[in-house]
Formats: sequence, C-alpha cells, structure tokens
Amino acid sequence: MDTHRLLTRLSNRILLQFLLALILLAVAIGMNLDFLRGFYLENQQTRTGIILNSAIVGLLAIGLLNLLWLLLRYRREEAAIAAFVENIEAIRPDPTEGLDPHSLIAKRYATMKSISANHGEINHNALAAMLTADEGTRLGVVRFINNILILTGVFGTIVSLSIALLGASDLIESAGTGLDGMGLVIHGMSTALSTTITAIVSYALFGYFYLRLKDVQTHLISGIEHLTSVYLIPRFVKRSEDLLNQMSGLIKGVIRATEKMTETQETYQASANTLLQILSGHKGQMDQLAGDIGEIKAILRDGFRLPEPPAD
Repeated sequence: MDTHRLLTRLSNRILLQFLLALILLAVAIGMNLDFLRGFYLENQQTRTGIILNSAIVGLLAIGLLNLLWLLLRYRREEAAIAAFVENIEAIRPDPTEGLDPHSLIAKRYATMKSISANHGEINHNALAAMLTADEGTRLGVVRFINNILILTGVFGTIVSLSIALLGASDLIESAGTGLDGMGLVIHGMSTALSTTITAIVSYALFGYFYLRLKDVQTHLISGIEHLTSVYLIPRFVKRSEDLLNQMSGLIKGVIRATEKMTETQETYQASANTLLQILSGHKGQMDQLAGDIGEIKAILRDGFRLPEPPAD
C-alpha cells in the first residue's frame, strides 16, 4: 500500500452511496405511495401485518443509523491518518500534532511511545490483533441486525400462515358458508407475502452497506498497520541489524577520527621540525652577530686607544 492509497477516503464514497440509496428509496416510495398504502394498510382484518412490517422497517432504521454513525466515525479516523502522514512528511517533532488524542492512530503512537520509554518489547502482531478485536466489537449491533433481519421475514411468514390456518379452520367449521374465515385466510396469505417482501428488500439494502462498512473498517485497520510498519516501528524498535549497522558506522567513524589524528600528529611533527630548523638558523645568525659586534668593539677601542675592558 502506497501513501496515495493510504490517504484514500473510502468512507466518503460509501457515504455518498448511502445518501444516493436513501434518495432513490424515498423516490421509489413516493412514486408508488398509493400502491404501497393499499398493499400494506388498507383492507387489513387484523393489525398483524402493520405491526410486523413496522417492526422490520424499525429494525432497518436502527441498523442504518448505526451504519451511518460508524461510517462517520471511520471518516474521522481516515482524516486523522491523513493528518498523521502529513505531520511525518513535514518532519514535525510530534506526529500527532493537531490530531484527536482519542483517534486510533494517536492511540497507537502513544502506546508504542510508552512501551519504548519503559524499554519494553513492541509486538506488532499483538497490537494489530488487539486493534482488530476492539474494532470488531463495534460492529456487534449491525452484525446482529444483519443476521436477524432476514429472519424477521420468516417470522412474519410463520405468523401470517398461522392466521391463515386459523381462518381455514373457521371456514371448515362453518361448512364453507362463512366469509369471515375466507377473508382471514386471504389476509394471512397477504400478510405473509408483505412481510417477506419487506424483509428481503430491507436485508438487501442493509446487507450491502454492512459489507461496505466492513470494507471501510478493513481499509482503515490496514492503513494503521501500514503506518506502524513504515513509520513507527523504525522509530521505536531497535533491531539487531540496526544495532550492527550503528556499531559498524561507529567503528568507521573511530577509524576516520584516528586517521585524522595521525595526520594531525604528522603535521605537528613537521611543524616542530621546521621550527627547530628555524631556531637553529636563528641561533647561528645570533652567534655571528655577537662575533661581528665584538670585532666592532675591538676596532673602536684600537681607533680611539681605549683601554681594554676589565676581566670579569
């Protein structure tokens, strides 16, 4: 996974699909409102169909609200990952600068920093397993609704068939002359059909976005583990290969420093020899100058017939 894919906001696309699906569903209901009213509400001998269909739709609404909340949460997490990468590429001292401290990437960074500060061993596999397990618990409600939604249609069908059988029993008891029994049979069959249709449509809609939500979750966890492998582990984990490379670099540095010191000593030795030569030449010049001054003094004494200086 490269950085471009890492910054891909998959949740944005799913949220857009979610919005479009709700709009299309509302348009379809609006265009067929008279038919749906007659199919679900009118000519109902009992309130069983209304109750069952309302329960299915209510369960769907609760699941969709949970899906929306999770998608918005993962959208914020993806934004936090993008900000984290930008901070690293900008070489900021603290990669979590400006991030929500409760975001997943900020928690991962804080955890690894704490383990490293306490000189503990960082187990990437354990961290990944804990994150996956923790995020899996957030899908408990939507997973339950996804599993139970299709069963509500089966439950509605069973209840409706029971009503139909009750109507058939009344019809038999009245020896075929009771219209109430026949109406109850038709009502039961109609209710069974309506609850099955409602459950299938609800399951198809909810099941798609449930799978897409799992894709977003997988993409997010994959992005966090990618950042951990590429950016965080090299920062906090000191491997044996890294220590060997550092030791090798240190030894090479010591060797270079020794060579520089040897070169410096040779330069000092050459300078000392040159200085000795200069001092020796200077001493010879001083001796010659002292001799010349003595000769000048002797000439002056002879010229001016001065007495010899007293001996020391």
